[in-house]
Amino acid sequence: MRRKENIPVYNEIFQRFFFDNWDDEVSEAKKKFRAQVSTTSTIEIPENERTEQGDSNDDTKMGFMAASHEIFRNKAFNECTPQELAALRKMMSNIRLNPPIRKTRRLVATRKGKKLNMRKIVRENMRALGENREIFYTKKKEKLRPIVFILDISGSMADYSRNLLQLAYSARSANQKVEVFCFGTRLTRVTRSLSRRNPDQAMELAGAEAMDWEGGTRIGDAVNTFLKKWGRGRVGRGSIVVICSDGLDRGDPETLAKSMEALSRIAHRVVWMNPHRGDTDRYVPTSMGMIIAEPFIDEIVSGHNLKSLEEFSRKLVSIR
Repeated sequence: MRRKENIPVYNEIFQRFFFDNWDDEVSEAKKKFRAQVSTTSTIEIPENERTEQGDSNDDTKMGFMAASHEIFRNKAFNECTPQELAALRKMMSNIRLNPPIRKTRRLVATRKGKKLNMRKIVRENMRALGENREIFYTKKKEKLRPIVFILDISGSMADYSRNLLQLAYSARSANQKVEVFCFGTRLTRVTRSLSRRNPDQAMELAGAEAMDWEGGTRIGDAVNTFLKKWGRGRVGRGSIVVICSDGLDRGDPETLAKSMEALSRIAHRVVWMNPHRGDTDRYVPTSMGMIIAEPFIDEIVSGHNLKSLEEFSRKLVSIR
């Protein structure tokens, strides 16, 4: 923002854009600006507001969006109003979680590499009657590593669960190698519901499918159910399992310990997303569930605001 006199107008635009706060008695001066929510999330400024500064209006538009985005990136979900959470979910729809690549045992031919593929070279020479001049190499075939989200939707996670479900939807939309489960006192697979193209419809169906929203928490039973039904197949084995929970467990501690130990053996990595971790670099688990599960967790990350989810999405690609 380049001019001080634009600050009142900016505040009005901010309220309108994120909270749909339209006042019937807005002054004529403020009516010059019209905020519209579009698929690209930009604010349009009418042509008659152009000045001699050339592209200054474009800079102002970008300044509006950058400032607004930065405010919400750092605000914890449990401190947001319903209107702010709605605005955050619009921003979260742009997060794309790309699964990391894994190398398989299968070898494939390539035109670049270090190890010559003599079989491919000889075959191509025979096919071209000795006139083939291409050189082929061998490398391991690469595949996307599966990701499994196991989301805690119990009462203690009420401030975070729907936002984390939105994150899982974004991950599922970006790649079909993503499975999503919800649990409170029992585990429910919601992958199919989150496969819908319409995000509102997908979230509504997933919410209706999981019957134990904001109830009790049995993490050990949920993980044990996952292991028995899906853990031994392609869904669980070799995948990156992301458990989103605060660790406030009401189930049997022994069941949780045994389930987490078994999960750590079949999964490639176990990541625990705990909103209570916050921004601290020296997080020490305090809940009984987290203390029991910690020895079997590869990494504990936060998920308390938009910034932490964006950081997780970038970190996920590099997990080996």
